[in-house]
Amino acid sequence: MNRPPLSRRALLTGAAATVIGYNTATRAWATTDDPTTNRVTPIPPIQGTLTTNPTTRTAYAQDFGRLTTTTPYAVLNPACAQDIATIINFARRNNLKVAMNGQSGNNGELESHSNYGQAGAAGGIAINARSLNRIHTITPTNATVDAGVTWAQLTDATLAQGLTPPCLTDYLHLSIGGTISIGGIGSTVHKYGLQADTVESIDIVTGTGRILTATPTKNTELFHTALAGAGQVGIITRATLKLIPAPQNARVFTLYYNDLTTYLTDQQTLLNDGRFPSQVGEILIQPNNQPPRYKIEAVAHYNGTTPPDPTPLLTGLNPLPTETTITDTTYREYTYRADAFADNIKNLGYWNSPKPWLSLFLPASQTKTFLTEALPQLTPDDIGQGLLLCYPFHTNKLTHPLAITPNEPTAYLFDLLTFPHPDYNPTPALQRNRHLYDRAVQLGAKRYLVGAIPHMTPTDWQTHYGPQWTTLTTTKTHHDPTHTLTPGQNIFP
Repeated sequence: MNRPPLSRRALLTGAAATVIGYNTATRAWATTDDPTTNRVTPIPPIQGTLTTNPTTRTAYAQDFGRLTTTTPYAVLNPACAQDIATIINFARRNNLKVAMNGQSGNNGELESHSNYGQAGAAGGIAINARSLNRIHTITPTNATVDAGVTWAQLTDATLAQGLTPPCLTDYLHLSIGGTISIGGIGSTVHKYGLQADTVESIDIVTGTGRILTATPTKNTELFHTALAGAGQVGIITRATLKLIPAPQNARVFTLYYNDLTTYLTDQQTLLNDGRFPSQVGEILIQPNNQPPRYKIEAVAHYNGTTPPDPTPLLTGLNPLPTETTITDTTYREYTYRADAFADNIKNLGYWNSPKPWLSLFLPASQTKTFLTEALPQLTPDDIGQGLLLCYPFHTNKLTHPLAITPNEPTAYLFDLLTFPHPDYNPTPALQRNRHLYDRAVQLGAKRYLVGAIPHMTPTDWQTHYGPQWTTLTTTKTHHDPTHTLTPGQNIFP
């Protein structure tokens, strides 16, 4: 049997001997001491590195949620897209799974920012996205970047040229490839859609090991199913993203409410006329069984030293919010607002605790009903140092078919971003998430594919995707027929 020559850079370092390939008989890595070398599939040459170092594998075993353990057999640090294609083909031949791992974070604190093992590759090969971290070009209208570049890196680079991505997540230290594979939601979703909706083209490695470029007019089906497609049809390695002129400053209006109906009415008013380019909301769970409070945070952008007059911006809203504050900051400071929040959670010791998040898209017509039922089930201990976001957007702003939304013109993001005390038992919270998800589905809601919902069944996924289930399964069969890619989503168990 002829085997490809081994590259020194393709060798793995094992515990006691050099790993030379994969033993198809024992289904384990084969070393130079392996007596059954006739059953060994050699590791193909790559420009990057592949390692089975236990410390490295352990670092990729958990994600930000701290709710699952998905230890890979090996970790690939690719030097280029061809390395990923090579390893995908190797994995297919040996019945291994492969998943891209964003390794997001700040100040060297890198980890997968999936919440429930979505980016895991248990017993397979994890790909370190941060090995692909180059910003290739920035023009007045777009930027081309590797998938491992973070939104923070791109934002800083574009702001230096007076530009900005139109849609940013609240926490910027996430990989671009990771968020556009899920969707990527932020405070401008009502104006620009998801981050995936700002993508002009992608380079992608399919589950058959093909390296393709996809745009709205080239490999169109792949383009629309890879973006917000949960990594099921390919691994995005590069993307070209829209840019817009960046404002200099931000005037932040914060309005507090004690009444849910008034809060939802004012949210809808602001959404309908689009007077603010940034609009979010938060529900504040109160101690001692007190009723929740509600908060709208709306942002107006401006240049120079004269901020916009608040009177026309607040016209038509309920005249009696319980409290209104107005603050001015730079655009950059506002876009990085979550950094101080994250630093505080880290200092308090909550960052590495289990985090049973829940992210839903609620139909606007049923949002009040769902919140009225769900909020009494949440306590301040459930939220911990986290927050519960809730704000509306127009569903037609989401242009990719696998970004599934309720069948209504308006939906609300319900984003339970818990940071409980480190001693918090997540099991009851996971059960609560499942109960809330089932109830939300009865009301016409859909998942946003982050968060922790246990025991998702094939029927659950078919219900979630609805008419788009055929789209997903057809493209999966075409581009990943062996179901090699991204097993952690558990869409195709």
